[in-house]
Amino acid sequence: MTQKYIAKIVPLNADFIGTKAHGQAEFTEDDDTLHIKIEMFDTPANTQHWEHFHGFPDGKDAKIATMDQDANHDNLVDLPETEAVSGTTMVPFDNAPQDMNIPNDNYPTSDANGHFAYEKDVPLDALKKQFKEVFGTDDLELDKRVIYVHGVPQSLKLPTSVAGEVGDYDAHVTLPIATGKIEKA
Repeated sequence: MTQKYIAKIVPLNADFIGTKAHGQAEFTEDDDTLHIKIEMFDTPANTQHWEHFHGFPDGKDAKIATMDQDANHDNLVDLPETEAVSGTTMVPFDNAPQDMNIPNDNYPTSDANGHFAYEKDVPLDALKKQFKEVFGTDDLELDKRVIYVHGVPQSLKLPTSVAGEVGDYDAHVTLPIATGKIEKA
């Protein structure tokens, strides 16, 4: 049985970043494969963009973050501030989503116009096995998840209040620039 999901991706932190990153994501579950297709426009140019779906392991419905989540009032919603409404980072859209290896340098990089396209076929059995190991369930529940696209150039001066370090990666890498609710098509 084939099931399709779509997320309209809207800007987050656009006023500070200076671009209104937007796009669309499509997820198609077809027997043993999850086909992922994401296209983004107006992202910060020539920048690697981490992208993931976020959610709650207990199955609670995730919502996209808005400026309402700016808890420290620095006019930016950083990664930790998204967690209350969006949950935790779950599956990366990198070169091997099924490995669920979040911090790495294998994410798409935008071109000089701020555009990138990502397309990947992911073996569902491998992804669900790893998902169960990490989150205790093999049900991806895509319609209860949200997608985030992250990343601004290192040259952008961020306030010291911006958090989101992950391993050796700083808040420039993890700052959300766009988000979208994943819904059944």
